[in-house]
Amino acid sequence: MFDFLKRHRREALRAQPFPAAWREILDRDVTYVGKLGEADRAELEGLVQVFLSEKNLEGCGGLELTDEIRVTIAAQACLLLLHRETDIYPELETVLVYPHAYRARSTKRDGGVVIESEDARLGESWTRGVVVLAWDHVASSARHLGGDNVVLHEFAHQLDAEDGSMDGAPDLGSRARFASWARVLGEELAELSARLHAGRGSDIDAYGATSPPEFFAVVTSMFFEKPAQLRKRHPELYAELAAFYRQDPAAG
Repeated sequence: MFDFLKRHRREALRAQPFPAAWREILDRDVTYVGKLGEADRAELEGLVQVFLSEKNLEGCGGLELTDEIRVTIAAQACLLLLHRETDIYPELETVLVYPHAYRARSTKRDGGVVIESEDARLGESWTRGVVVLAWDHVASSARHLGGDNVVLHEFAHQLDAEDGSMDGAPDLGSRARFASWARVLGEELAELSARLHAGRGSDIDAYGATSPPEFFAVVTSMFFEKPAQLRKRHPELYAELAAFYRQDPAAG
């Protein structure tokens, strides 16, 4: 009964006219939306309506939320959901938005030593239903497709965690798909790490070498924002991401 009511409510939300002011925000502030065809854009707008109805966005550090902030974040988060059977980030409850990079405490273990520090961050994704974002970077990366989009990055982590663990492999639907994913992304991560260790550069951001979850998040951003480059230099990696996201942004 709950699933039926949720589907009915979401269908009703999608059937509502998309606010003209929100459409202006998409056209002005979210460059990638301009690359979408009519059908994809209509699907995205419906997802945005559901997302903003169900998720709680909160301003932090004195930031007052506006429709520009809410719609810009929602649109980018929902790009990852196009064409996919999805429950629209079912574990996500709250998006915390700071005006600028914020500081967060971290604890690391180095052998038997515990090191505590405060780090400046642009975003983070928690498995307990929270995403944190810095609005100035969100706004900048929404307009300029530089391959380091903080919303795409953090919401890729949310997808990664939907199968119960944030390990760099989202719910792929079959063991065969997982085997192919593990091989291709594992090889690409190893190659990136080897290049960096040897002092050589890479077109994939070095932060991706931190761990499998960060690699998945980094290449997700690159997949949507630098798809032609990714397909040319990493064709198998591009194919894995295209199969998962059910999109082919390089074709556009």
